[in-house]
Amino acid sequence: MEMDNKAQKIESLFQELLHLIEEHPEREGVRKTPQRAAEFFIDIMNTRATNIEEVLSRSIFAEDYDEMIVLKDIEYFSLCEHHLLPFYGKAHIAYIPKGKIIGVSSLVRVVEHYAKGLQIQERLTNQIADALQKALTPLGVAVIMEGFHLCMMMRGVKKVNSYLITSAMYGCFRKETRARMEFLEFYNRLVKK
Repeated sequence: MEMDNKAQKIESLFQELLHLIEEHPEREGVRKTPQRAAEFFIDIMNTRATNIEEVLSRSIFAEDYDEMIVLKDIEYFSLCEHHLLPFYGKAHIAYIPKGKIIGVSSLVRVVEHYAKGLQIQERLTNQIADALQKALTPLGVAVIMEGFHLCMMMRGVKKVNSYLITSAMYGCFRKETRARMEFLEFYNRLVKK
């Protein structure tokens, strides 16, 4: 019931917005736009839909494996907290286990979980790395994120081919040059494909 009330209020706000910016807000193409926009914002802002700690705890397994594990090209979509415009891209995650590994799909779920809500790419990168560091206590965690930001592409400087790369390196990826270089060399090979 509370969600229905929230959806109705958001829909009403979009209806008002359309009346302010649209010359013909009752035309066929935009009649259902307030409802669709409300559904979108409720979905993308639903940060409480997943208890990420619980998801992670169910998908951690004891395993005697101590080499780098990398999952590349995890697509994500988020919403810029400065302009309410989307940013999207790919996340690349690496970790070196210390007696525990995690199910591959849970790495994707971590990215999806933290991409919900109003975000900035820098914080998103750190939140993903923090969650994996806390859940796995590995030898190291590395996250690199690439992001295309519509707030930069559609307004302001209007640069459509520029994208932001952020990284978070913990444990051996921060302290040991060899581990960091191995991941960065691997990452560089990944982005060329």
